[in-house]
Amino acid sequence: MHKDVLAAFEAAKGFMPLDEGMALHAAAKEAAAGLGLPLLEVGTYCGRSTLLLAEAAAAAGTVVVTVDHHRGSEEQQPGWEYHDPELVDPVLGRMDTLPHFRRTLYAAGLEDHVIAVVGRSPQVAKVWRQPLGLVFIDGGHTDEHANGDYEGWAPLLAEGGLLVIHDVFPDPADGGQAPYRVYRRALASGAFAEVSVTRTLRVLRRGSGSLDGPAGVADGRK
Repeated sequence: MHKDVLAAFEAAKGFMPLDEGMALHAAAKEAAAGLGLPLLEVGTYCGRSTLLLAEAAAAAGTVVVTVDHHRGSEEQQPGWEYHDPELVDPVLGRMDTLPHFRRTLYAAGLEDHVIAVVGRSPQVAKVWRQPLGLVFIDGGHTDEHANGDYEGWAPLLAEGGLLVIHDVFPDPADGGQAPYRVYRRALASGAFAEVSVTRTLRVLRRGSGSLDGPAGVADGRK
């Protein structure tokens, strides 16, 4: 990783530690170079992990698409553990991470390699059709949001593409269980095989099998 990107990563607001970041970067490099398809991130926040995906995408001549409504997830709202008052819009009184994300990209010189989509993940997934080389799920951590991200985006992974899931805690004492249940769901589908484990980051490879899920959620759409 270029030292300027690493410096920008360490300076950006966010929660991903360096070892998980390096594992994400390695997965992004492999997917981008091997398939040449766009990389997709759910959960932009202030762009800390986006930088890692963007550098890998730039080197391979592709792009990162990062999806977030930029109003913060459940645990980032006022009164919750991960709330940051610096991210509150002083006029609206609501979370707004978009300006901070744009500054993060600018500082790293990676704006031209990122397409930022402001919206809710399931709505964006419904209108997206291009195959993806990597899907990184790091959005809302409720079962509703984590399953919605999986059902919306995992079917769009090309064969051989990588599904990366963050905040996977097998032990409930360590953290919320929604990402862990999505991780187990992906493995149980038979469509994914585990590639690597780095603390709470899981990397899975898409095979040729069909995904599980409710009616209409499989390799393609109704």
